[in-house]
Amino acid sequence: MKHWKVVTLGLLGLFILAGCGNDYLVRTSDGQVMEAEDKPQIDEDTGMIEFEDATDRDRQMKQENVEEIIER
Repeated sequence: MKHWKVVTLGLLGLFILAGCGNDYLVRTSDGQVMEAEDKPQIDEDTGMIEFEDATDRDRQMKQENVEEIIER
């Protein structure tokens, strides 16, 4: 009986952790779609949108080149 409770609590914990991470899709005006690990931010100094893509590369794009950002 104890083993069942531990397994249930472990699975519940995994589902909670999985819900914490949000991915974002960045769609550009030329039709490309890139996946961002975290919410893209606007760099106040340059005015460009910055994000880390799915391959852990830092990306910067002009705001006018970004069509939309979708939370997935």
